[in-house]
Amino acid sequence: MTAHQKKIEQPTEKRWMDILTALVLFGLVAAASIWVSHQLSNNEPTVWLVLIAASITAMTTGFGALPFLFIKNINDRWLGIGNALAAGLMLGASIGLVVEGFALDNVDQPGIRVIIGILLGAILVYVANRILHNRNEEFHIGKVQGADAVQMLLIVGIMTVHSFAEGIGVGVSYGGDDRFGLLISIAIAIHNIPEGLAISLILIPRGATVSRAAFWSVFSSLPQPLMAVPAFLFVLAFRPFLPVGLGLAAGAMFWMVFKELLPEALDGMPARVVYPTMFAAIVGMLLFQIVIG
Repeated sequence: MTAHQKKIEQPTEKRWMDILTALVLFGLVAAASIWVSHQLSNNEPTVWLVLIAASITAMTTGFGALPFLFIKNINDRWLGIGNALAAGLMLGASIGLVVEGFALDNVDQPGIRVIIGILLGAILVYVANRILHNRNEEFHIGKVQGADAVQMLLIVGIMTVHSFAEGIGVGVSYGGDDRFGLLISIAIAIHNIPEGLAISLILIPRGATVSRAAFWSVFSSLPQPLMAVPAFLFVLAFRPFLPVGLGLAAGAMFWMVFKELLPEALDGMPARVVYPTMFAAIVGMLLFQIVIG
């Protein structure tokens, strides 16, 4: 670990940028939410409404970076705790995706499709990791280089894969009932906040600013508005792919947790700290999903 990763303190001008990013995110989400609420009260769901609603769910992912506005410096203890928390949040999200996939109606053999997706997700991340590993030392994201940059790219990539399935879910839900679509949009928007936190827990201790972590968090959720519109227009065609997409995202996150995040957390912190921290994050994420579901 390099010196700048052991203790990271953001300069004042960067903190102002982080605060501005937070204000812009809140403003955009508030304005878009008011517009969607007004449209739903007067009209049937339209392509524009589905696009804006799914864009809200993407933007709320950036909220996961905002707790770091109140943390002035991050030392290497944060790296171990961050990996354990991120691992727990991702495991909780993965379990929720698998359960959701198995419970889908109007899809033939959803369980088998989910399992196929899990295997595909794990294989895809393994192959991507091998390709990036061969370029480990030369690969960089901003000032971060080597293994940390690879891990940052993997976490953003995996969460982006995850968002494809969520985007299809939003579009399919509006294709049935606008009130059900609104409920699903709200649930996914809230659910995205801890996912943004999981991304930020990896990026910020490795040198990213809060605004950059928020940007990459939102970026990871961009497939939600991109996939919601075609899924809304072609509900019957997209629904059979939903359990595969849910499984694929879960498989990718399972691989990331057990091959990257958990081993690294155990390298930096004792097991008596790592496992309870991870378990608490899993339980918290599962309870969170039950409450918003």
